[in-house]
Amino acid sequence: MNKESVSFNFDDIRPVNNDEVKGAIEELITNEDFQRAFRYLKPDLDWEAFSKVMRACKTKEEFKSLLSYDAVSTVARKTTFSLTVSGKTRLPEDNSPCMFISNHRDIVLDAAFLNVMLYDVGYGMTQVAIGDNLLIRSWIKTLVRLNNSFIVKRGVSVRQMLEVSGTLSAYIHHTIKETKESVWIAQREGRAKDSDDKTQGSILKMLNIGGDADILTNLMSLNIVPVSISYEYDPCDFLKAQEFQQKRDNPDFVKSQRDDLLSMETGILYDKGRVHFTMGSPINSQLKELDPTLEKGELYSAIATIIDKEIYRHYRFYPSNYVAYDLLNKTRRFEVNYSQKDKEEFEAYLQKQLDKIIIPDKDESYLRNKILEMYSNPLKNHLETVE
Repeated sequence: MNKESVSFNFDDIRPVNNDEVKGAIEELITNEDFQRAFRYLKPDLDWEAFSKVMRACKTKEEFKSLLSYDAVSTVARKTTFSLTVSGKTRLPEDNSPCMFISNHRDIVLDAAFLNVMLYDVGYGMTQVAIGDNLLIRSWIKTLVRLNNSFIVKRGVSVRQMLEVSGTLSAYIHHTIKETKESVWIAQREGRAKDSDDKTQGSILKMLNIGGDADILTNLMSLNIVPVSISYEYDPCDFLKAQEFQQKRDNPDFVKSQRDDLLSMETGILYDKGRVHFTMGSPINSQLKELDPTLEKGELYSAIATIIDKEIYRHYRFYPSNYVAYDLLNKTRRFEVNYSQKDKEEFEAYLQKQLDKIIIPDKDESYLRNKILEMYSNPLKNHLETVE
């Protein structure tokens, strides 16, 4: 694909440029919905003083490091017991740009938390891929583009998909190789509702399109670094379980924009317990060992397996994972990893989440198992990998 021919189309998906920051900030300041959302996060906020601070930001970097960093840190203080990172030594010493690929738990906070921690270790924040289905309000689109997010177009026709994927891939290659910025993208479109995290081949195919060599060379040029994300509690677990039953009972069920907005709000505002990110090892050395003559489908599958195993290997586990595994499988395999109090607290938490689900023909046994799967699948995948 001729990169010159698609560069014009980047305007549809790119973040704001620095010469557009002033206008974007004014758009946010005058938007009542944005003000209402921010006041919810900071009830005692002096809006006039805050507006003055916003207007003082002349670049995206200033906006992110001053305002976005503070907002995400506030969420972490209010809704997590701890937010930690390990594996920092695996990051390239020369701060060369990477393609961070992670499992996906929370719509908004996975990338936001990652950027805060990268900033803290002096690595620099990434550009972030975000689906246009989440840009429910105009101010949300303005805010995410101001925060250096680029747009992934969802729901396009089959005819448009190749063009959309080509533009997206060219933009990612351009960002990493030309503007020298790292990029974050989830390993799949949307969250793995049951936490059975698997890299989609379609993501890897998209990443390949923007290169001008063979599959392995194109992907190695992106310097892929898998990231493992572990939440002690997922505040959206009951919403995910509810969606499982809704789709089971009605195969044509489709979430509404209101559902997406509720998931975003719930994920941001409610308790997550301990949250941990682990930087995996860059996978280029493993990609070099693959046979480039493999059939394309086999090659993509092998690459996905490398990413998945790197993610599985580095999960962090909490009593909630061990208790859920034993409850789901009716075993006592991991009882040394939790106390009786841990078990009682998790069972009480589980019931509290189930009680939040109000749908016709509520199947509590099914819903309970679905939530248990969410907490036990990471442990199951980890065990299969390390054993």
